Amino acid sequence: MPKPFLLLASRGEDLAADDEYASLLRLGGLRPSELTRVRMEAGPFTPLDLDDYAGVILGGSPFTASTPEDLKSAGQRRVEAELGGLLDEIRRRDIPFLGLCYGVGTLGRRAGGVVDGTYAEQTSAVEVRVTDAGRRDPLLHELPARFPAYVGHKEACTVLPAGATLLAASDTCPVQMFRLGHHQYVTQFHPEMDQAAIVTRIQAYRTAGYFPAEQIDDVVARVSAADVSASHEVLRAFVRRYRARAEDSASLEVTTAA
Repeated sequence: MPKPFLLLASRGEDLAADDEYASLLRLGGLRPSELTRVRMEAGPFTPLDLDDYAGVILGGSPFTASTPEDLKSAGQRRVEAELGGLLDEIRRRDIPFLGLCYGVGTLGRRAGGVVDGTYAEQTSAVEVRVTDAGRRDPLLHELPARFPAYVGHKEACTVLPAGATLLAASDTCPVQMFRLGHHQYVTQFHPEMDQAAIVTRIQAYRTAGYFPAEQIDDVVARVSAADVSASHEVLRAFVRRYRARAEDSASLEVTTAA
């Protein structure tokens, strides 16, 4: 049986959490059997055997990684302590990883980058530019040089971790995507969200400070007018690449055993 992908989720709101899972299935071309979800906020979730999975996807989060430790909730501190150990293993073993928005804060800081509120963006659609290195990367080489994508975050990377490769940028946020090693990717934008998904997210977090709450109708109208379909290729390319890699590995193991 093919290895599933692992979704590490941390949204405490059931509606937002379930919709995130559904949108990853829909836009990633995944069946439910191919995406195992762990809700990190629900309680201790480690140890995990990462060899059981084709790759790891870290979902978005209401947590802000750069919040001072003494201002974080006990739940956030626990999640990030457990997640930090997994990220160390992922980096050490170069395990396939795709961090969606929250990945910039967690992996970026863990790897030594600077993450703060300098380039925060309100919920909107922005034009993402693929760098020269990004055009050569297997997750981006089929995308146009510029494409719209959804964003909405309180922190971003201002200084890349040592050894990171910048893959995409925008006028309002200079680090929209980077790679560490050969197989760890993070995006500041949301390739896992289409119009339906972002409207659900807007409604779930209308008072969370991602935009002025009284402007929710205007925000919904603006994001609904954007065509972000090209951005979904990042998620699909990750799934295709590492699904095939896992299948090839499984075939090799069977052949060797025979």
